[in-house]
Parts: sequence; C-alpha cells; structure tokens
Amino acid sequence: MRLNKYIAQAGIASRRKADELTINGQVKINGKTMREPGYDVKPDDVVHVAGKVITNREALVYYALNKPPGYITTTADEQDRPTVLALLRDVSERIFPVGRLDAATTGLLILTNDGDLAQHLAHPSQHVYKTYVAEVEGTVTLDELWILRNGVSIDGYTTAPAIVQLLEKKDHQTTLEIQIYEGRNRQVRKMCAAIAHPVRQMERTAIGDIHLGRLKQGHYRKLTRQEIDYLKNC
Repeated sequence: MRLNKYIAQAGIASRRKADELTINGQVKINGKTMREPGYDVKPDDVVHVAGKVITNREALVYYALNKPPGYITTTADEQDRPTVLALLRDVSERIFPVGRLDAATTGLLILTNDGDLAQHLAHPSQHVYKTYVAEVEGTVTLDELWILRNGVSIDGYTTAPAIVQLLEKKDHQTTLEIQIYEGRNRQVRKMCAAIAHPVRQMERTAIGDIHLGRLKQGHYRKLTRQEIDYLKNC
C-alpha cells in the first residue's frame, strides 16, 4: 500500500497532506526518515508520523455533527481553544473534519478517518454545494441579491455564481439561504460584508444532499450507507 494511502487510512490526514508530511521529513519508516511519498509500506514496516507510531485502519467511519458556536474546526489548536473533536467523546477512531466552519458559524460538519473522501470532496472539480442560512444586518435589496447570485468581488477575485433565496425580512435584518460550492475561507461572510450586510449569525444546513435535519447542536450521528455512497460519488 502506498505510503500516503496508509497514512490517510490511519486517520492522520488526507493523501495530499500525507505527501506534504513525507516530503517535509515528518515520516519515518523503521526509524529512518522517508521522503518518498510513493513508497510501498510493507506488512512488517513500523511507520512514525511526527514522532508517533501509526497503524492502518481498514474500518472507516463517517459522522455528521451539528457544530455549536465557539468550537474550532481542527484536530488541535495552538491557542488551546476547544475543537470539534471534543464533542465526539465516544468515537475511538482518530477522525478529522472534512472542510471547515469558522468558530462563530454553527451547523453541519462531516468528520471521518477516510482521507480519500476528504481529498475527493476538497478537489476543485467537485461542485458540491454547501447550504447556509445567514441572518444579516439591514434589508437586502433585489439588486444586492443579484450581486450575490452573479458574483461578488472579494480578496482580489470574483466568487462563482451562488444560489441565493430571501427567506425573511424583519427588524432591520434579512435572513438569506445561500448555496455555494467554492468554500473559500469565510466566503459567505465576506460576500455579505461586500454588499454592506454583515452576517449576525449563520448555520450550515446541508452539504450537497446531506442535511442537518433535526440534529441538535453538539450532537452527532453516523452517516447512512446511502449518504456515504453519495459523498463518494458526487
């Protein structure tokens, strides 16, 4: 088995990140630094990543979490802030989040130890729409909806067309449903700020055909076989 696949199935990182770890000298095979991502791991090889022995796990697991506010979407945080992994206390496998939500945003997050799936979903060619419900300041006009739908200039680039629906207007705020597939850093927040309607609060309600449903904040569930197959083939 190729080294990057071995590391991915151990739940350490995606194959792409595993290649980076290898090239940067973070991987050892039988005590010796291995910088060749294409190395084939032998059955009796002892593999270390960042100083820790890892083992390959064939059993892959997939979870949907409703992320509460205040949690960081990483496996560890240098500032010692709580990470989403603290919410999955009963999961014994070494899992990691697929994609990210900023600390203030709540909603659907997928976690797994399947590095191949994470890499598949992250690839630019995969136009998997993520759905957000955002409460923004002020009253969004029809012209501003047109801008959101057809591309907003942020961070030196223009966003791809988005699917945007106006859900509600009241008390000097507007609730929008926004679907995007790019998933750049804090993209929805930056899009709304660019039309002078900063986000007050936001929830991700769906990733493609995977929906948050009635899952409560801080709770998680296993994905169904149908949901897993959908993510692998979307």
